[in-house]
Amino acid sequence: MTIELPPEATGVIIVDLDALTANWRALADLVAPAECAAVVKADAYGLGATEVIPALARAGCRTFFVATPEEGRAARLLNPDARLFALDGLIPGAEELLIAADVAPVLSNLDEVAAWSEAAKRLGRRLPAALQIDSGLNRLGLSAADVKTLAARPALLSALELRLVMSHLACADDPAHPQNAKQRAAFNKRRALLPSAPASLAASDGLMLGATYHYDLVRPGYALYGGQAFQGGPTPVSPVVTVRARVLQVRTLKTGDSVGYSATWQAARPSRIAVVAAGYADGFARALSAASGKKGGAVLVGGARAPVVGRVSMDLITVDVTDIEGEVARGDLVTLVGPGLTIEAMGKSAGTIGYEVLTRLGPRFARRYLGGGA
Repeated sequence: MTIELPPEATGVIIVDLDALTANWRALADLVAPAECAAVVKADAYGLGATEVIPALARAGCRTFFVATPEEGRAARLLNPDARLFALDGLIPGAEELLIAADVAPVLSNLDEVAAWSEAAKRLGRRLPAALQIDSGLNRLGLSAADVKTLAARPALLSALELRLVMSHLACADDPAHPQNAKQRAAFNKRRALLPSAPASLAASDGLMLGATYHYDLVRPGYALYGGQAFQGGPTPVSPVVTVRARVLQVRTLKTGDSVGYSATWQAARPSRIAVVAAGYADGFARALSAASGKKGGAVLVGGARAPVVGRVSMDLITVDVTDIEGEVARGDLVTLVGPGLTIEAMGKSAGTIGYEVLTRLGPRFARRYLGGGA
């Protein structure tokens, strides 16, 4: 893949919008006749909502989930015809923003239901909303008691246009976990008390649990961006993002020379060390640092794996290229994420998950978008 870069760029984040839309279509086919929405919160998981939302809309996606009211306003400007839901619910004082942007808050407690109903009554028209039931995750969501209150007092919901009743699974990545069936049963029991509305339980991993978890709509996020968190087998998606950074210098070390802050790594042999323009400000976690006797992260140099040595700093990493065949030179690009080095692999090496890898990609690298049907 040849990508034109500004000469001053220290790195590049390449987002394959064709792969993204193919992922959405594959998941939509998998869950049909349920609707496949898209979760585009946190700037489309760090990959750029400005490009991602229009590409998904052109592919046929109609329903999008954001986290915050401001994300909802931005998404509305990108897609005037979308159905938008804000997962953080009704932030006090955000009523006017949500109304103006036509974003439905996902209401998770009785105070939110009351406040949104009051806003509807002031306007003299019904306002769109979703209800989130807590089925066992114990984060946001209406408790069993809250659901019973709504069932006993239907007037609380009379001012609202109920577009969705939803919940969220805690252990969907593990298909053998008994919590999945427990939550599905709780969701069924509690939503039966509420007015009839489309239902949604599954996100990226939950949709892989089978048709009984699909209901009317699924909400993939991580899987759309190529993530493979489900432990029961591969999700039918392909990688979307490649991250590369420039070599700034190649150094020759003698046995015993140290590299980086605190001299935590010493060369056990004469070594070649490539200094690469990436650091924790760019999303390459400090936890990927290596010390003598302790492995850290890795990059790909010409397709071959090369280990990080020494401390990851804000702007730089140092990589042992002694065993790389051929010349490694100033200005070369090495791969931080890409074919052969997945977001899951980087996350595991850093003691975290691929979700965090994506959402921590920094703003300094140039961004290039491929395809997308624009």
